[in-house]
Amino acid sequence: MPGHNLALATLGVFILFFGWFGFNAGSTVAATELRISVIATNTALAAVAGGVAAMYLTMIRTGHVDLLATGNGILAGLVAITAPCAFVAPWAAVVIGALGGVVMLWAAHFVEHTLKIDDPVGAFAVHGAAGLFGVLAVGIFADGTYGVSGLIVGDTHQLLVQLISIVALVLWTSLTGWLLFTLLDKTMGLRVSREHELAGLDVTEHGVSAYVFENGLAEKPGKMVGA
Repeated sequence: MPGHNLALATLGVFILFFGWFGFNAGSTVAATELRISVIATNTALAAVAGGVAAMYLTMIRTGHVDLLATGNGILAGLVAITAPCAFVAPWAAVVIGALGGVVMLWAAHFVEHTLKIDDPVGAFAVHGAAGLFGVLAVGIFADGTYGVSGLIVGDTHQLLVQLISIVALVLWTSLTGWLLFTLLDKTMGLRVSREHELAGLDVTEHGVSAYVFENGLAEKPGKMVGA
């Protein structure tokens, strides 16, 4: 199902963009820590770089600007810079953000076309793949700030630490996710009935249709769509 309101989707991207300054810069706890300015700058630079990288790559591939891919590129840049935001220079933030956009595009294609898994908004590509890359980026681009040094200053120790962190993250989320969803599947179930799926959960769960159809009118609650 294609996105049905690109204006709201884009607004959501910029709301997240704005909120990320509280997420990253706010993690310093106190604004008296002068590094907060670098963190905020890194956050902005990475977001823009991720969006530009995704925009141009999709434009080269398809011949036109893909608004949704650009928005996800911005979010991927934000996700990728979250782990290293306090430990890297602004130039590195641009590189990390741009690579985050590239990783996101690759992951989205891999999940949908190779694994054949439905991920309509690219959640794994943005938060999973770009997030893991961001964890790795600490070990590559950290410049010695707060005693954290990466490959660019000749230190391999932090990279090893970040690789161990990635393995721990993947194992933890995979195991707990499998246990949780297995439990849900055996109890309340993970999928709705086919009838509810065809009608749409907006109708069956909330009694209101979220979509306007060809006749210009919203579908009546409870009416089957495509049945």
